[in-house]
Formats: sequence, C-alpha cells, structure tokens
Amino acid sequence: MKKITQVFTLLFLLTGISMFAQDLAYVKAHYDKKEVMIEMRDGIKLHTTIYSPKDKSQQYPILMMRTPYSCKPYGENAYKNRIGPNEFMVKEGNIFVQQDVRGRWNSEGVYDNMRPYIPNKKGDQTDEASDTFDTIDWLVNNVENTNKNVGIWGISYPGFYATYSLLSGHPALKAVSPQACISDFFFDDFHHNGAYLLSYWRATSLFGYMKDEPTKEAWYQFPELGTEDQYQFFLEHEPLTTLDSFYKEDNVFWQQLKDHSSYDDFWQKRNIIPHLKDIKPAVMIVGGFFDAEDLYGPFQTYKQIEKTSSNYNTIVYGPWSHGDWARTNARQAIGNVYFGENISRDFQQNVETKFFNHFLKENGKGELDLPEAHMYDTGSNTWDDFAEWPAKATTQKTMYLGENQSLSENAEADFENTFISDPKKPVPYSEDIKMVFTPRKYMTDDQRFAARRPDVLVYETEVLEEDMTLSDSIKAKLQVATTGTDADWVVKVIDVFPADAEDFEETQEYLKMGNYFMMVRSEVMRGRFRNDFSKPEPFEPNTKTPVNFELQAVNHTFKKGHKLQIQIQSTWFPLLDLNPQTFVPNIYKAKAEDFKKQEHTIYGDSAIEFSVLE
Repeated sequence: MKKITQVFTLLFLLTGISMFAQDLAYVKAHYDKKEVMIEMRDGIKLHTTIYSPKDKSQQYPILMMRTPYSCKPYGENAYKNRIGPNEFMVKEGNIFVQQDVRGRWNSEGVYDNMRPYIPNKKGDQTDEASDTFDTIDWLVNNVENTNKNVGIWGISYPGFYATYSLLSGHPALKAVSPQACISDFFFDDFHHNGAYLLSYWRATSLFGYMKDEPTKEAWYQFPELGTEDQYQFFLEHEPLTTLDSFYKEDNVFWQQLKDHSSYDDFWQKRNIIPHLKDIKPAVMIVGGFFDAEDLYGPFQTYKQIEKTSSNYNTIVYGPWSHGDWARTNARQAIGNVYFGENISRDFQQNVETKFFNHFLKENGKGELDLPEAHMYDTGSNTWDDFAEWPAKATTQKTMYLGENQSLSENAEADFENTFISDPKKPVPYSEDIKMVFTPRKYMTDDQRFAARRPDVLVYETEVLEEDMTLSDSIKAKLQVATTGTDADWVVKVIDVFPADAEDFEETQEYLKMGNYFMMVRSEVMRGRFRNDFSKPEPFEPNTKTPVNFELQAVNHTFKKGHKLQIQIQSTWFPLLDLNPQTFVPNIYKAKAEDFKKQEHTIYGDSAIEFSVLE
C-alpha cells in the first residue's frame, strides 16, 4: 500500500492536481460512472471513464481529459474525487470523461513519448489527434443527455494532449484549455536550452518503461536512492553514465535521452508548436509564472496560435507553481513568498468556468467578458489585464553588467569579471537538503547563499526610487570567454527586498524576508548550442564570444525601495547536469576525465534587455 500511495503522490505532483480538491461523497451522490473501451480506427481500444450527472432532465456538454497518468480508480463502483477542472463545474453539472492514452495503463496499443503528429494521415495511420477525433466521435454518438459540445482540458502532460486535440479537426470540439502544457521536451521539463534537467531524472521511470497489454496496476518502479540528500547523491553519480546502473536498456526513454543529446530530428518531430495553424476551437492557455516544469510551453503555444489563427485565444498566468490554479489552498505562496488569498478559487470560478460555459453551454453567443491576457503582477500582487500579449505599452531598457557589482544603463566595454567553475564543487540550486521528485519552490528561493559564493557573479541597481514593472520575456546578451571548450551560462533575475521587509507565514524558520533575494526568473544556455541547437560546437579557448538567449516572460513590479539584481553562474546543481567544460560530442556519454575546472570571463558589454511597462 505504501508503494502504491507513493506512486500516485508522484503522479499528482507531475499533473499539479491536489489529491483532495473535490468531494468524493458529492461525486458519488450526483454522478453515474461508466467505463468503456472505445475502438480507434486501427482497431486499438482505449479505456475511457465517463461520469454523467444523475439528473437526466437536461443536456450537458462533455469535458474530457486524456492522460498518461491513469484514470484510476478502475471499476464502475470505484469513484474518483476529482473528475473535472474544478468543483464549480462539477456542482453545476457536466459530463466528464477521462481516458488512458494509447499504450498507457488500461488502454491497448504502444506508447510513444510526445508522439509525433502526422499531418497527412493515410489509411489507418494514427496519432493523438486521430485518437482524439475517434474518441469524440464515439462520445457524441453514444453518450446520453449530451448537447454534443465537447471541451478538453489538461495540466502538464494532459495539457500536451489538450493542445494536440486542436489538431483533431472534430467539429464538436468547441473549447480547449491547455494548462502548463508541454510543447517540446528539448525546452520543457527534461531540457532547458539543451541542458539536461537532472532534477527530472527520477521521472524517467514514468515515461521509459513499456507494457505489453492493458493493466490497472503500475508496471514501473521508481529507483530507490538510499538518501534524502539530492545534491550529494548526484554528485556521487557523475558522470551521467553511472546512472545506467539504475535504468537499463528496457527504459526506452533513458536510452532516447542519451542517444539524442542535441535538437535532432527525434526531438523536432515531437515539437507540437509548428503544427498549430488555423485553429478553430476557442483556446484558453493557463500557466504559472513560477512553474518549474512547464513555463516554456504555455507561452509558446499561445504565441503560435495568436500568430497563425483567428480563433478566440486567451492566456492566463498567475503567481502559481505547477498546477496550483487547480488546487484549493486559500493562501497562495511559492516557497517563502506569499502572493495573496483565494487566487486559485477566483480563477476557477470567474475565469475557467466562465470560459467553458460560454462555449459549451451558451454556444459562444454574446460577449465573453474575459481579457485577452489576464496576468498577475508577482511584485505588486495584483492582476493586470491586457488587450494583447506581450503588452504593447512597454519601453525597452538595456542594462549592462559593470564594475563593483553595478547594473546600469552604461556599458563598460573594457571591464572583465572572472570566476573559476569547478565541476567538483558546483553551485547548488537550493539550500534545502532533501530529495525532490521534481523541483518547485526554488523558483522564488532566496539567492543570498549563491551570491556569497566566489563562482557566482552579482550585479545590481541602486535602491529604486520608484516602481519599475518588467513585462514580457527578458533577453540575455552576454559577451563571454572560457579557458575550456564548453560551458553553461546561467542568468538569474532577482528582486532584492528592503531590510525591513516582514516575514510571511511561509517563510522558513532559518530565513528572514529582510534583504531577501527573491528569484523572479532564471534560465540556462548550454554554450555548445549558442548558435544552433541542432549543431553543438566548442568554444575557442580564451576568445571573446557572444552568447544570447531568452528568459521566459515575467510580469513583476520591482517596488520602490527594492533593488534589481542579476546573478551569473555556470553550474546549477543538481537542477542541471554538469557540463564537463571540455567539449565532447555527447555529454550523456562523457567520461570522468573530461570534467575540468575552468576560468570563465564576463565582459562589461554584456547586457540584459528588459521590457518595462509604461
């Protein structure tokens, strides 16, 4: 029982859903449950669970989630406490459908991680779009008391399947909400700009092991690591080849990660974004500004649909970690930082429910009083509504990394800062000593511990005399050199609180919010990919080289009395794997002797570009 509980706790961490967000007794009293196997065009059958209101006096829309994480509990007398996006939609009545995708849990077929889309399918060729079409077609023709309008939602990997549904082309599909939606595993979850997120290594169990037939029980196990010290465990298991002792050749995904270390055809085919064209259903993208797992996907999905389609398309970003908007916590906090009361509840009731009701129950008639972009200001703790995203009313501000830790609008071209990066003593991404399944709270963690290390460079403004709101993405334009032939470059954007800032309920006991260094945004660029993610190339030692990359968007006010700080470093462990700092064709297969201590240089004409809200 303990192992089963652990498995499902981890699944809920991945999907971002609270385990007890809805009332099981209410669901049993008001819904009938039915399980069916729906046959796809190639004969494969997918397990599908249908929850229909007991009140048959009216017709209801269908709201579906397709998942690789199981429709458990199985059996028509075994009810799930969470059957829809939120409790408001459950209590007002909808038909809720959940489906095990092809090759997962109680469905037949072969699983393919981030299965590529086939644009021009022939015969019985299938992908997730065709499986979605065939499922919707069966539902609208076989489920009673439906008005034949269908909506799809999902968080994290189910968010990817929600995005995928937009390519199904079924006319009954009217509204879709991809939430924390994966779009491309080379930039979401398992990689950031080509750097491997070692902190997701344990999740490889979920996606790497195949099964031969439908099952109602987990067919995979998570590796037993024998320690709660994540940093020390991974330091003792470098290089990455040592982790082969945990995942053998039967873990398909681990082999794929190792064999495809650059953005080759394998990853490119699994990128859903280029296929999002001429989208017809209404779309509401949802994400969290502090989502450590899927920050990239929602922004890119919204931008692509906005660029290629004329449908209703809106975006919501709140002060949330992965999936927090689906939870019921009254206080919204990430780690040590508190943002406000009932933010998730208000979103569920006044945004999410309103969106689906308009297109599924009201047939999209009349005006929907939701903004194009509903974005939380994570510095002032207020919502901003924009007519477009990114907001147009911004000015570009360029700030340079200068002498004496200065961050100013004046470049010091002759200035140089150097530091030694030692793979044997990497910079931690967190002070916490614990083993996490996937990282979360570090997204707002106090960065004072990092600022005090000699291998972390710090640059900051004077105390701000007026509020400054950064909106949209942040661009790092670094001028660097290294004594080696490879290096990672990490940029962190930090809000430095004043000395008299008060603690929150959530502030860890050993910390104080006075002078707190709150990380607002951060990103890495694996240097070998600075020019092309598909073609890794070495640095020429001791040669000044541009490294440019983008940090995902923010909407954050640096208040009067605060300071804006930038930290630069080259290791971030074990959030990321270690770069050997010696160029090798494939870091997954690097040898221990490839890892070398190197000196890195940041030049004074290195710049960070911000969009400042007017």
